Amino acid sequence: MERSLAETTSIVRQSAGFISGLKTEISRVIVGQNHMIDRAVIALLTGGHLLLEGVPGLAKTLLCNTLAQVVDCQFQRIQFTPDLLPADLIGSMAYRQDTGSFYAKKGPIFANLILADEINRAPAKVQSALLEAMQEKQVTIGDSTFALPNPFLVIATQNPIDQEGTYALPEAQIDRFMMKVSVGYPSMEEEKEILNRMTDNHKAVPSPVTSAANLLAAAQHVNLVYLDERIRTYIVNIIYASRQPEQFGLPQLKHCIEHGASPRATIALAMTAKAHAFMDGRAYVLPEDVQELAPDVMQHRIAISYEAEADNISSADVVDTIIQKLSVP
Repeated sequence: MERSLAETTSIVRQSAGFISGLKTEISRVIVGQNHMIDRAVIALLTGGHLLLEGVPGLAKTLLCNTLAQVVDCQFQRIQFTPDLLPADLIGSMAYRQDTGSFYAKKGPIFANLILADEINRAPAKVQSALLEAMQEKQVTIGDSTFALPNPFLVIATQNPIDQEGTYALPEAQIDRFMMKVSVGYPSMEEEKEILNRMTDNHKAVPSPVTSAANLLAAAQHVNLVYLDERIRTYIVNIIYASRQPEQFGLPQLKHCIEHGASPRATIALAMTAKAHAFMDGRAYVLPEDVQELAPDVMQHRIAISYEAEADNISSADVVDTIIQKLSVP
C-alpha cells in the first residue's frame, strides 16, 4: 500500500530527528567546515564514499574520527605511503604454531569508518585492494572472502599541492567515490575560534548521538523520499550535458571535456539529492537539492581537455556552466 505524502513526511522527519543533534555534537569539536560536515553525513546516509581534497590542517582527519564517535562506530586511520602493501590494508594469512595451520589475520580495513589518509601516495596494488573493499564491501584474504562491517564508509584525503611521490588515482577508483569535496580555509572568525579552543585546557570530547543500527534504519528511510519524474529527467539531462554539451546549447564546452560523467554519477546525484532532502525533513526532492549536490558528485568524474587546462577551466567550472544553462523543472 502506497503511503501518502503526509505519512512519508512524518516518517522522514521522525527518522531524521537525530541529524540536528549530530551536527551540533560535531560542531563542538570542529569549527566551521559546514559543507564538509554535511557531505560526510550524506555519505553515511547513502553508503557512498567521500574524497576530501585540501591542504593539511583543515580538520579532515578530525572530522572522520569525530564522525565515528558520534555515530558510535569503529574507526581506523590508515596512512597511505609508497611502501604500503595490500596486506597492510586488508590483512594476510598467518601461521598458528600450536595447531600448525594458517588463519586469516584481518587488517585495519575491517572497521565501519576508514580514513585513507593521503590515498594518492599508495601504489596501484594497494589502491586495487581498496577498490574491492569500496565497491564490493568485501575483502579476499587467501582463498577466503570476508564481508566488511555494515555500515562501511571510506573517507579518503589527498593534498592538491604536494604531488611529489604520489600516484594519480585511476579513473575506475575515483569513480567509486560518491562525492569529492574541496576543503577550503576557515574564515578569520572561525580561525580565531579554533585558536581559542586549542589554547583552552578543556578539550571537547564528542558523545554518541545515534547508533549504527539507527543509522542503517535512517538510510532505509532515505529511499522513501519521493523523486518526481521531472526531477529524474533533470538529473539525466545534467549528466548527459557533460557528455554531449552541444545538444544542450553548450557548444563552448565541447572542446573542454575529454569525457563526461559516468552512469554512477546519475545514481549518485539522485541518492545524494534524496539524502539532502531527508536531512531537511522533506519527503520530496527539489531542483535545488540536485543543484546543490551536482558539483560534489560530478567534478571528479569529468575529465577536462588540455585546451581547458590551458584556459584555466576546471571541471567545477564545467559543472557550474551546465547548471546555469539547463532549464529547471
